[in-house]
Amino acid sequence: MADLRLDDALTLLADLGYDGVGLTLDHMHLDPLAPHLAARTRRLARRLDALALDVTVETGGRYVLDPRRKHGPSLLDADPDDRARRVDLLISAVRIAGDLGAHAVHCFSGTLPPGTDRETAWRRLADALAPVLAAAVTAGVPLAVEPEPGHLLASLADFHHLRLLLGDPEPLGLTLDIGHCQCLEPLPPADCVRAAAPWLRHVQIEDMRRGVHEHLPFGDGEIDFPPVLAALRATGYQGLTVVELPRHSHAGPRQAELSLPFLHHAATPAPYLHGAATPAPPDGRPPALVGPAPGTPSRGEPGHRLESQEPRPTHRPPPPPPALSPVPPGEPSGTQEGSTP
Repeated sequence: MADLRLDDALTLLADLGYDGVGLTLDHMHLDPLAPHLAARTRRLARRLDALALDVTVETGGRYVLDPRRKHGPSLLDADPDDRARRVDLLISAVRIAGDLGAHAVHCFSGTLPPGTDRETAWRRLADALAPVLAAAVTAGVPLAVEPEPGHLLASLADFHHLRLLLGDPEPLGLTLDIGHCQCLEPLPPADCVRAAAPWLRHVQIEDMRRGVHEHLPFGDGEIDFPPVLAALRATGYQGLTVVELPRHSHAGPRQAELSLPFLHHAATPAPYLHGAATPAPPDGRPPALVGPAPGTPSRGEPGHRLESQEPRPTHRPPPPPPALSPVPPGEPSGTQEGSTP
């Protein structure tokens, strides 16, 4: 929703029936570096309350700290002053999240800087996150670190490495991107949800293909969504599930319109499977589903398929994965500019 004014985006999402919003701190919407931040945050809190929208604060905005580096500086940079700038941004994000009553603050590690060995990078990451976690305790908002393809912390295994490195602090949680699970995790996405459940604080969702880090509209990738949403429900996860299509703001309203019905349909068990009744979900309601959700599907429109009266199986065997095209080391994506929000 980067092409919309913030209030227009929030109003649109509320009108479409979304439960909340993934709010990225950036110069288009809530600028964390512009004057009068506290007053602007209070106004936003009132607006979210009026629209009955929950919120998670995300920190993947492009060029927020440096007009020449998309996500720079990072928590891994060699210059301690540069790392401190990113730490200050995250601490500000935690305070904003506390003022908004947000579910969590999202962040990621950054890519391995040239000439830096991994042991040094892990140490920098752990040291940099210590004051952010302290701020999270004060604000009462968990920090949800996202495994990002091409970053130092790229996988669920890497998250657990960080968790143990920090001594398993209580405010440290996980952002699970369902597409990233499809892209590079050894487990299927639904199994990733179950494995991540104890630490799950924030969820991002989109379609994706194996071995290719490209965020796709629903139906354009390979993910079988009913088992994923069923797994989320079974874990008891209560946070937001944010549609993340960072390259589709040019068609944001249309993708927001398509995405929620697709997910509601995928979260509803088919009434019959080979003639046998399928029990309704225990709470009768899918997990909280939210925007931003932008882009035009490249093949078909998921919204049209929702009209079908054909019974939909609750699970289909996944297609055999194509040969992997590993993300090059240090690249946040398989595409030149990356697809990180």
